[in-house]
Amino acid sequence: MCILANKSALTIKILFLTLPMQQSGSSSHRVATSRLPAASPLDTVHLELPEMESEDALELRFRQLSLAQFCVAVVEHALPLLRTESMKTFLCVLELLSEVLLLLKDSISEDVWDDSSLIGLELANKLQVSMDFLGDLLAHHYNASSSDQTESVLVHHRMAYTGTAIFTIRMLQSLLPVEKSSENLPETTVEGLFLLSMDMPFSMVFPSIHESATAYLEQASSESYSTYRRVTRVAHSMESSCTFLKEIKAEGDKNWLELVELADQAIDGFPYHQHLPIVKEFLGICSFIWKSAQSSPLLQTESQKVFLKLLSHPLLSVKIETYACTLNIIKDCLGIKNITKPVSSVCQGVHFLLHVRVLYEICTFGLQDKAEKVNSAAKDILLFLMKGQLMMTALTWNKFIEAVYPVIPILQGYASTEDVLGNCVLLLSETSSETGDGMIPKTARLRAALRLLFTKQQKVRDIAVKHLMCHVTNAEGASAKRPLLESGVLSTFPSLYVGIKSVYIKLDDAEKSFFKMESVSKLYNILTSETVDLVLRKSAAEQLAVILQDTAMHAVLKSLGVTERVITFINESVNRSVKNMDCLLEPCLSILRKLMYADPVLRHSLAQQPSFFIMLLRASLIVKENGGNLSDAAALMCFLLFDEVARMDIWTDDQSVCAVSPPPFSLPVWIVRRYNLPFEVLAHHVVSPYCTVLPPHLDLLAFKPAWEMLQFAWNRAWFGGIDNLLDQLKSHGTDFTEFLCDLKMSPSQVVMLNVIHITSGIRDCLQCIHTAVSHSTVSSALARIRFYLLNDKLGLKQGADSTKNILSTLKWHSAIDRFLQVRPACREDEKLLVDVVVFLSKYFKERKSESDYEDLRWILELVLKQDETNTILNLIIQKESQVQGEVEEIQAIISQKLQKELMVFFSTLLTCVMYVSDRMCMAFAGPFETQLAIRLLQSLRVSDAPHFYGLPSLERTLKGMVHVTVLPGWSSHSPSVEPDSLCMKYLTGLLEVISSFYVEWGGNSMSFMGKGVTKNAVLCLLHLSHEMMAETKNKDWVSLWSLSDDQNTEEQTASRLGLAWLIPLWVDRDPEVRFASLGVGSALTSVESGCIALAASCQNISGGLWGTVLNILLDQMECSMVRREAAFILQNLLVMPMPANTEESKDFAWQSPCVHDEDSGLSLVGLPALQALIYHCQFFDHTNQMIYNKKKMCDTTCIIVFYYSELLLDFDDSMRHWRGPPSISNQSHMSSSLSTSSTVILPEGTAEEQTSVLSSSRVPVPETPANRLMAQEYHLYIFLISGQSDTDMTDSLSSRDSRVLEQSSDHCVIVTPHLTAAICGLLTNLLAVLPDFTLSAIKQNQILVSLASLIDAGILEKCFWELRSPALLRGDREDITNQVISLFQCLSSFSKLLQSCLVINPELTYQKDFINPLLINVFNILTLNLNDIAYCLSIRVQPNINANDNLLKKSNVFIFVHLQTLGQNAQSTILGQTFLGKQWHSFAGTISICVDLSSTHSSLYTSALQFLSVVLSEEAKRQLVNPAQLNSVQKTSLTEILNGSSGSQLCEVILQSFEKKTFEDGLKKMSASALMSLLASSSSAQTHALKAGLIESSVERIKHIHAQLNLESLKPGKAMQKKKEENCMRELKMILQILRNCLYHHDECKVAATDSRLTSVLYALWPWFLLDDPVMEAALELLCVFTANCTTACSSLCWSSAGPNSFPRGPASTSLMHSIMKLATQKSPENSNIQQLAFSLLSNLAICHDCKGLLQKSNFLQNFLSLSLPKPGSKLISPLVSLWLKLLLNMSFGEDGQQIILKINGSLELLIEMSRYKPRSSRPAALLILHNICFSSTNKLKILANGETAFTQLEHLISDSLCRPTHRYLPYYV
Repeated sequence: MCILANKSALTIKILFLTLPMQQSGSSSHRVATSRLPAASPLDTVHLELPEMESEDALELRFRQLSLAQFCVAVVEHALPLLRTESMKTFLCVLELLSEVLLLLKDSISEDVWDDSSLIGLELANKLQVSMDFLGDLLAHHYNASSSDQTESVLVHHRMAYTGTAIFTIRMLQSLLPVEKSSENLPETTVEGLFLLSMDMPFSMVFPSIHESATAYLEQASSESYSTYRRVTRVAHSMESSCTFLKEIKAEGDKNWLELVELADQAIDGFPYHQHLPIVKEFLGICSFIWKSAQSSPLLQTESQKVFLKLLSHPLLSVKIETYACTLNIIKDCLGIKNITKPVSSVCQGVHFLLHVRVLYEICTFGLQDKAEKVNSAAKDILLFLMKGQLMMTALTWNKFIEAVYPVIPILQGYASTEDVLGNCVLLLSETSSETGDGMIPKTARLRAALRLLFTKQQKVRDIAVKHLMCHVTNAEGASAKRPLLESGVLSTFPSLYVGIKSVYIKLDDAEKSFFKMESVSKLYNILTSETVDLVLRKSAAEQLAVILQDTAMHAVLKSLGVTERVITFINESVNRSVKNMDCLLEPCLSILRKLMYADPVLRHSLAQQPSFFIMLLRASLIVKENGGNLSDAAALMCFLLFDEVARMDIWTDDQSVCAVSPPPFSLPVWIVRRYNLPFEVLAHHVVSPYCTVLPPHLDLLAFKPAWEMLQFAWNRAWFGGIDNLLDQLKSHGTDFTEFLCDLKMSPSQVVMLNVIHITSGIRDCLQCIHTAVSHSTVSSALARIRFYLLNDKLGLKQGADSTKNILSTLKWHSAIDRFLQVRPACREDEKLLVDVVVFLSKYFKERKSESDYEDLRWILELVLKQDETNTILNLIIQKESQVQGEVEEIQAIISQKLQKELMVFFSTLLTCVMYVSDRMCMAFAGPFETQLAIRLLQSLRVSDAPHFYGLPSLERTLKGMVHVTVLPGWSSHSPSVEPDSLCMKYLTGLLEVISSFYVEWGGNSMSFMGKGVTKNAVLCLLHLSHEMMAETKNKDWVSLWSLSDDQNTEEQTASRLGLAWLIPLWVDRDPEVRFASLGVGSALTSVESGCIALAASCQNISGGLWGTVLNILLDQMECSMVRREAAFILQNLLVMPMPANTEESKDFAWQSPCVHDEDSGLSLVGLPALQALIYHCQFFDHTNQMIYNKKKMCDTTCIIVFYYSELLLDFDDSMRHWRGPPSISNQSHMSSSLSTSSTVILPEGTAEEQTSVLSSSRVPVPETPANRLMAQEYHLYIFLISGQSDTDMTDSLSSRDSRVLEQSSDHCVIVTPHLTAAICGLLTNLLAVLPDFTLSAIKQNQILVSLASLIDAGILEKCFWELRSPALLRGDREDITNQVISLFQCLSSFSKLLQSCLVINPELTYQKDFINPLLINVFNILTLNLNDIAYCLSIRVQPNINANDNLLKKSNVFIFVHLQTLGQNAQSTILGQTFLGKQWHSFAGTISICVDLSSTHSSLYTSALQFLSVVLSEEAKRQLVNPAQLNSVQKTSLTEILNGSSGSQLCEVILQSFEKKTFEDGLKKMSASALMSLLASSSSAQTHALKAGLIESSVERIKHIHAQLNLESLKPGKAMQKKKEENCMRELKMILQILRNCLYHHDECKVAATDSRLTSVLYALWPWFLLDDPVMEAALELLCVFTANCTTACSSLCWSSAGPNSFPRGPASTSLMHSIMKLATQKSPENSNIQQLAFSLLSNLAICHDCKGLLQKSNFLQNFLSLSLPKPGSKLISPLVSLWLKLLLNMSFGEDGQQIILKINGSLELLIEMSRYKPRSSRPAALLILHNICFSSTNKLKILANGETAFTQLEHLISDSLCRPTHRYLPYYV
């Protein structure tokens, strides 16, 4: 029980011990500075605390344990308890240590091992002692679990070992870097790590922990790690063996290469498992692979390598088995029993033997093996092959001959006349007398016969002579060659090369020779000269032989041709009958020997020439006959005869051997031993080159941990996994005969494996619960499951193999629910129920998984469906104990324990309810919340005598109420109890607790007694306030919060108390109490009656309500969450309407704030008082200081946040910047306040609505605030100099300033993002109330600049990057997600503040010092992928995901609006466009997501598209400017992007949204606006719209609107008809505007519009256009764009619309152009937009030939003559005249138009007269018209006839260059 108490109180104790002295003393400071009248009932709260003892505070502080010291001490004292034999005790201790481990990780740096300070040395020493003890624990539990104990003891020690191992590794990971482990790990810990590394079952269940253990072991002990690696390799080999056997027996196609690899890996495991059937199976594979013609060379090569390893394996048993199996295969393939079978189908099975390397291994090592079974099998194998020609096909026999040829020198070493194999070998060199053929080719037989001359057996040499004679005598020219083969010569044949003196054959290989090339060349010339005497030539030959001892001279002589010349000499000596050349034989043989020894190519070349062998043999006979030395001749003959085996590189693929060039001459040891060699030579292959060197294995066999590891590896692989192994062990035990007995697992190993394997262990536990006959069995099983859950938590195990996921696959509900359905009848039943409830609590606290919905649904349904009187909920109600004897006392303790665990369990369920979205779970959750709330209310038993209270029980009940009341709607799910009634009962009970424990006691600042009671009661009140706001029907619900007469025995005090009971809570020592009580105040002040009541309750307090709250807000010693709630209260108070002067105050019920100066008698009320109060307390200075402190915290990356009784010390991590409130405690979600009215997370939509209402709706914005306050300026100035409030406000505020000055310089002021957001909200409301004053102060203190500097997109980007990490811990993920939410909340509030400032003073947008950096950061935030944010929220282990998602979406709304406002500044627009050009992909992705969220987040959709419209409109305006005139600053890449594929992609997104919405949907206007802007700025978007059919669909929609208008005009009902017509006309205008921008500067779109008969459709609507000027303007703008530079479009306006598919051949009498001309000639107001557009359209049409003709025929141009000129003295022509001149100017660009103009009688004179007036534009249109018509030859006579024309031209000196026509382009900008 003590351990449990320590564990539950650990976090609180640690936080209290590490709480700074300033924090705990802040309440005392605050109390000391407050003064109350003597009659106040709150006097006891504000009395100064008496000094209990005269102790030195500094000394006490130094004696105080730090967090690190405390955690180390806990570990030090808790570790010995892990030796316990009780599973429950061990579990409790390990749970405690797991909590401490998290704190250790945060409080102790890795540098502690290098810290030389006293504290650092102490911590390092204690940590080493703890690690040493952990090593002992690991050894203790390992040895105990490996010994012969009962099953229960084995289970306990195995689980204890597992838990200790996980904790040890996690502790090392948290505190000790791997690279420092060799210096700091104790020896016992290293031994424990070694044992853990060898624990293969553990490694499979916790691979990451095992990997870390091996990493530490590698650094700490190289020897142990080497042993571990050896065992690992052997285990892998054994697993490969089993896998190989399993795959061989599997059916279907096989991966042969993989099987060969497995067999290769299995070879190293033979010393351990000795499972020889692997050999037989593999040889079968080899036979099959080499038998198949389709097998790849790679597969054959790899299989051969493994086969060679088996043939040469060091283990005799393996070698014997290999040779035996090989012999069996040969017998099966070549045995006599196969005589009746087709030869080709059988004999190919021996192809795997027919390779030179295989035969070399068998001949060289198999035949000479000491083991009789091996050499006899090898002999039989060779005999079968050599005698099996009749059983083989020609192909197979040829393969054998080809393979055996290189090994014939080896095989002939066994030649003998005494045994079968020897005689068979002698047959190789025999030539048939009948056919002249033999087993091998002729050259090979010759070489074989010569080779036998070197054997040591005389009989064999004699036979060799016989075999050789046929080659010598049958050679070409044999009779003419020397010597003659007489009897004397033949008698020397057998011993020709025997008994010869050994010759030294090694040469000198010095790089530099001592011989000169000239001398060598001269000697060679002497040797080859025919005129030189033989004696000199012999001498020269002998000298050259000496010179060739130096290999450096070989190349020189070879270049001279010495090799060919020497061979010629020998040949001449043999072929000639004279003996004059014999003297040169010996030196020439010596020369040739040395050349051949050093040159393998020469040696190999001569070895293939039979004639050379015959010549060399005869030369040897001649030397023998002359009595010379045969050493050189014999050596030369050996070089040639043993050439096949004279190189090591042909037998191996070893690159180190093959890399030697040229390869040295070397012979196998077997050759040296079996033949008479005339020289000493290098020998190789003492052992087989294919023999594998096995590492020592006897030590591993004797080492128990290693052998157990190998046993498990073999069994797991043999049975195909742990699951199959356990099933086999359960069904058959350990009686296996298939493999070695030593490999069988012992019973203790089976038990331990069953324990470590989670699935099997949990299944056993559930089975025990199902079949249990005692309480202890169930308790033990539940403890084991809890242990599995704890191990997963401690080992950070996730995924499908975690305990919780495994439990979800098993039917565990039925094993548990029976204990929850029966009310405990005795003490043992209650103990068992405690264990059940504890298990359920642990289960539901674990990481959330997909099965949570099902589990939660099951438990809620189980609880709710129980009988009302027998439900488990009733067990939380404590019963009165009648008799307090020893038995009853024990029973009471057990009952209290049960109630406590039930409360924890129900609280956990309530926490789980916050995550669910399953309908069934939500349906059960509501009634469960209400039923639990009712039971808790019944448990809240309050009496008048506080000393009778059971404080733990009461605190537990209140804590449960905290978890219930935090859920929205908890009171509204009971059919029998109304929400109002239940809330009222809660309020009554909670107020009784507060009044009894706090008010009657004068606050609990004198003692810690009842501290938890007070805190939980206030938190309940906080939640209750929000529940009553949402659920109560009583509008005067605030009045219920006053203490009534029945809540206090002193009636007089109660009648005056009201809400004053809240005020002492605001200065409580516990910051949570201060936070919650202020939160209650902010909730109550969200309504007007609450503001009034709270202000009235603070009248007797120094400073009043305003002063008190301001005092809290500006107190730098206060924690941020408390200050934030104070800011919320002030924000709510500012919503109250306040008078602007004393006169207005008479009409206001709200007379606050009010300040009074007793000396001057001056009083201020309302806004003047507020202004004076803010000025006096230096609010803006302190605000700026707070923001500065916030920035300082971000810059130093050090934050110390006190939040929910937690002190977080975090360094160098992005997640530590701007840390939001952690969610460790169950009530932590209360801190996530989204508005001034809410300090809890509200349901989706609620938070946003209440925020907007409380922030702005009730704020009275005066029409002329400056004027209303101007009269107060003088009085305000006098008051600020000498004024005092009627409640001594100055004392209160100045005392705070004095405390600030007294603070130590190193004090860290904490400002969180939540507080910053609250300050921004407060400033926003201040701007609404005192706009000029507030804005001036903000600018003066540079608050906006400071706030803007806090916005950092890099922190958010890093947060999202970290959240994507799969290895992120759950707590860290919560921290980072909280940080993201707090940052977005802060950003949202700042955006609202900045928006308000910009509305009041738009000039702020030109302050580049903070606008430009702010824009860059805001754009960066804007381009963050919203899908990342959604992903982060989806994986967040935090309730109310939807509310937080709404917060982030809402933040983006403010960002868009903010940017849209800043877009009014051209410089800001250019900067934004430049940035968007660089980050367009991300920005477009954000826009796409916002568009997709239109149905759920309409405000985000609207703001995003509005901002996009602003950006695109500004870009379109820029494009109208001549590109040559754009400076480098204005040029951005946005234009290129919009005209590329990005423009079409964005168009597709917006167009889809536009088409999905109806016109009645207000969001369609937003999408239409964005679409217009995009079409005006992006040609690719226009092209996409064209391909998407926007033009055709728009024309069809216009037709539909026309039909609808006609239909509506026929219906009765004027009002309804008018409304529908207006809607149709508005939609029509929108479509026309979209079409206009779609056609803008896009010829293809204009062609599509022409094909869609746009003109005829508009002409049909012309009567409706005439009724609506805005729509008419839109239609004319569309036609202007349509006809610009498009002759076809212009022509379409001239023709009638009679034909549906084609225009008529000539102009119609009634066409759209006629209507336009008529519209242009109508009288209209001066400078009318419609008239201007009509003339602009006609100016476009005047370019077209058809339109010119229609203008002439319609007599429209005659109206030009009726224009009135300006009055005399006026210098400017009228706007109408200017429009006519622009029309005529466009007509004058063509010759036909020039003639039409002059055909108008009087037009020339009128134009001359008009040219004398000043034009309204820079272009003199009249003069240009005159200038243009002069180019027509037809008009020249008429022009010259008018003398004034030329005079006018000369007068104005107009250039003769032609001007281009002017066109009107009217794109639309939003």
